[in-house]
Amino acid sequence: MTVSSINGTSTAMIQSLVSLRSQLDDLTRQISTGQKSTTFAGLGSQRGVAVSLRSQLSAIDGFESTAANVNTRINVANTALSSMGDIVSNMKAAIAQSTNVSGINGASQTQSTAKYSLDGMLGLLNTQAGDRYLFGGKVTDQPSVVNADTILNGDGTRAGLVQMISERKQADLGANGLGRLNLTNSTIDSVEITEDASTFGMKLASISTNMTNAVVSGPTGAPPSVSVNIASGNPNPGESLTVRFNLPDGSTSSVTLTATTNSPPGAGQFTIGALPSDTTTNLTAALTTAMQTVSNTSLTAASAVQASNEFFNADANNPPMRVNGPPFDTATGLVSGTAANTVIWYTGDADPGSARATASAQIDTSMTVNYGMRASEQGLRSIVQSAATLAAVTISSTDPNGVALSQELNTRVSGQLSGPPGTQTLQDIQTDLAGAQVSINSAKTRHQQQTATLQEYQSQIEGVSNEEVGAEILTLQTRLQASMQVTARMYQTSLVNYLQ
Repeated sequence: MTVSSINGTSTAMIQSLVSLRSQLDDLTRQISTGQKSTTFAGLGSQRGVAVSLRSQLSAIDGFESTAANVNTRINVANTALSSMGDIVSNMKAAIAQSTNVSGINGASQTQSTAKYSLDGMLGLLNTQAGDRYLFGGKVTDQPSVVNADTILNGDGTRAGLVQMISERKQADLGANGLGRLNLTNSTIDSVEITEDASTFGMKLASISTNMTNAVVSGPTGAPPSVSVNIASGNPNPGESLTVRFNLPDGSTSSVTLTATTNSPPGAGQFTIGALPSDTTTNLTAALTTAMQTVSNTSLTAASAVQASNEFFNADANNPPMRVNGPPFDTATGLVSGTAANTVIWYTGDADPGSARATASAQIDTSMTVNYGMRASEQGLRSIVQSAATLAAVTISSTDPNGVALSQELNTRVSGQLSGPPGTQTLQDIQTDLAGAQVSINSAKTRHQQQTATLQEYQSQIEGVSNEEVGAEILTLQTRLQASMQVTARMYQTSLVNYLQ
């Protein structure tokens, strides 16, 4: 009788035990990690889908991170803009209140408020989010605007706003203080007002009268002039003459003089003389006084605003225009300043194009939001300019025209604070940023929905069911136990046992 060897059979059974043990270890890992495989290769035909799902989820995480950073920057910018809005409200209140304060004190208080307001606005325009300055457009690594003292007073080598306003005032008032206009009497019965040949001062708009026997003409000629002739006879009491002027900032002013028999005449009046020539002399004197008053109030305020326009409309690519002097009171035109002799208040980028487009972020596969800002935008520049103009014009407590000058300035500045009709305002900028945040929030909602769907799909491919794996483990443990019992019996077999 031949007895077969059991070595080959036992070896196969041991290998089967090892394989079962390996399967049990893998199932134990699956139930502890929740993952079907530690490698993509272990996923079989689904490995390509799994890689794609992970890539999509990673892209969404990147978009979410970018959106969170942008949202933070916009929130910081909105806080700064809201604070600027509060400063504007305080300035408007101070301007309104100044009209109720007697004497020069109201003007002084308004100027003090403007100085504090300017400093606060400039600090807000230098707001940072992390290491990024928010109001410099593409230039994010340096402050967007210079400080208030430099803007107002310069830095020793470069002129500030105060100096530019002073130069412009001298040029607009002229050597005779009449706004670069000349009053002459070509005859004993006529008065002529003539412009000079410069770009400065008051320009003649019109002349009109209801005076009996008076003849008016102009503006005509080069340079333009207007005239009134009363050679035909004296006017009657209560009749008047009006001359209208165009001012440097685009505003207008006028002088109206009414004939009276009173001597001396009251404000805004001229005395009717015994002869037309006497009346002409009195009218000339009244016109001179009235034009001096306009020059020291309306014209001075308009001059300051225009100098401020030239200062704040400038940037690194377009330096401010300055009076071509000295001497300034006889200057005839403007000359371009330079960065070496004039303060450039805004230090951010001055490239053409939308300010919002200076900072962009992709927050979805096909969605980009623009959220850049420049301190030089109309809506921001106008309120900074308003505060700076009030702060730069010194109104002396001994100036008899001080209150009237303050009121002229306040009227012009109030319009700038509210934003001229049809121009960008502070609220427009906030609206743009709010639109960007709406887009970000919409993208965030989509990302949450997409992430939930993709993760569910990923779980189906890469994940396991604890119930199924648990059942497989129990089955495998039973098989493993049975196999080990059989194997143990095999190793206990002897020839004696076999023969029995």
